[in-house]
Amino acid sequence: MSKVSLADYRALAQFRYEIRRFLAFSESAARAAGIEPQQHQALLAVKGLPEGVEPTIGALAERLCVQHHTAVALVDKLEERGWAERKRASADRRQVLLTLTSQGSELLAKLSALHGQQLGAVGSDMVQALALIVSTHARKSPKER
Repeated sequence: MSKVSLADYRALAQFRYEIRRFLAFSESAARAAGIEPQQHQALLAVKGLPEGVEPTIGALAERLCVQHHTAVALVDKLEERGWAERKRASADRRQVLLTLTSQGSELLAKLSALHGQQLGAVGSDMVQALALIVSTHARKSPKER
């Protein structure tokens, strides 16, 4: 195991601080828009799935790092609020796909614009903190890593 220097701790702490600061903004922005942070994350996860990934409950659970039953409960809440809906896949009627409603898409667009503005303001601090960690790690020999 490599020796962790005080500079390493400081770099990691700074990066964690920048992440927490952004997440605190995100949670506050979501609540101000009338949606719970995890519901916002779910809308974003469904809309922003990688190309070729079907918007299923399983895919949502994976992207949010939650259990399947937690994703089901989250989708139930999104449906109750009118932000998402379940639809049967045309190719395989057993498969249930998630889609955002126009109301859900509108809300997500509003929040995404706010997040983009925030990242424009604080993104360079996040990138600097991450770059310091990466450059410090890259300078260490494979034995030290």
